[in-house]
Amino acid sequence: MKVDDRTGYELAHAAFWAAPEAERLAAFARIRAGEATHHFRIPQAPLFRDGRPDAYALVSHAEVSEASRRADLFSNEPSANALLDLPRFMATTFGSMINMDDPRHAHIRKIVARSFTPKVLAKTEEDLRRRAAAIVDEILADGPTDFVTQVAARLPTEVICDMLGIPESYRANILPWTNHILGFGDAEYNGGVTRLNGDARLIDSLRTSKVIMGAGLRLYRLANKLAKERVRRPTDDVTSLLVAAQGEENLTAQEFGSFFVLLVVAGNETTRNALSHAVHLFTGHPDQLELLMADFEGRIGGAVEEIVRYSTPVIQFRRDVTEDCSFHGHEYRAGDKVVLFYNSANRDETVFPDPDRFDITRSPNPHVGFGGPGPHYCLGAHLARRELTVMLRELYTRMPGLRTVGEPERLCSYFINGIKHMTYQY
Repeated sequence: MKVDDRTGYELAHAAFWAAPEAERLAAFARIRAGEATHHFRIPQAPLFRDGRPDAYALVSHAEVSEASRRADLFSNEPSANALLDLPRFMATTFGSMINMDDPRHAHIRKIVARSFTPKVLAKTEEDLRRRAAAIVDEILADGPTDFVTQVAARLPTEVICDMLGIPESYRANILPWTNHILGFGDAEYNGGVTRLNGDARLIDSLRTSKVIMGAGLRLYRLANKLAKERVRRPTDDVTSLLVAAQGEENLTAQEFGSFFVLLVVAGNETTRNALSHAVHLFTGHPDQLELLMADFEGRIGGAVEEIVRYSTPVIQFRRDVTEDCSFHGHEYRAGDKVVLFYNSANRDETVFPDPDRFDITRSPNPHVGFGGPGPHYCLGAHLARRELTVMLRELYTRMPGLRTVGEPERLCSYFINGIKHMTYQY
């Protein structure tokens, strides 16, 4: 794995993330220990070039947690979900509240929090159990194929579609669209671009942008279509709650469109990958599965937290430094980019004893797999936990011999710790 004393590990290059996991974990351990610089270079791309190709990795649990709390010092604007600033033609579609600071962020988060009230989640719980049972019914009838498409991606996609009231005629497109948006570094999803270990060529940048924007615009237009319908004829879905609530402030068309894209993509990817990792982890750690099944209800809560810590489905988010400062022994200048590496914070040996051990009884487990504490902590964390609990209960209760076969096919990404395809048996 290439490392240079001045430029550090190539944390934004595909080659780094394609390396064996043990090598990547060792690299982050060296950065945490101060044995390698936390500075790294971001490959530039035409259309995305923002003139700031350098960034600094926040890798310890303390750094990531404090930076998450200190929104005054570490800003989500202009682009928390991309290492390079989003060009204007993308900002409207992908400029959700994740790329905002207060007071704009707080204003929109207060409205969208209606999507995650106990009443809404109670209704979702019923849908979850029904969907999980139906998925296992079909596996038992048809046999196992690809765990990702047959189980892991299907459950959260169906749940989010139900919540938002997305018509059946659109549902087959949701997963491919989210793959195109978050799979921008993987040739299977980005239009065939494979040269991602250096500055991108114009043709590659155009091709990737076309794929991402095409998927984003389709979701955005679907959101506008649904919003207009709900304003005319409100129902009991989340879309109606956000755009047609009586006596309360509603989201504008642009706000709902960008939130819709965020919810569909994030609501799918996090649970999808955590479920896939869970089954692969339990295959490799049969003692932990035996422990879980000996007292499923008593241990599933801790198991879910450990699955999220160990796999960390969302690898990182970016912040921009708002003023010159000294932070955890490093000097930063206003305008510097820092990247919160949740995967590294979740393996911090000063917080997690024997951090590379998968242990469902780990306690305490203050992981940052749903983001660090602070204003941008994941709104959907409770829903994700329930999805994992319900699906794992259904799978291992009815298919106790469930196990993966061989190694899964992993997503090429420095943003999502994704599994694209995974063979399994039961």
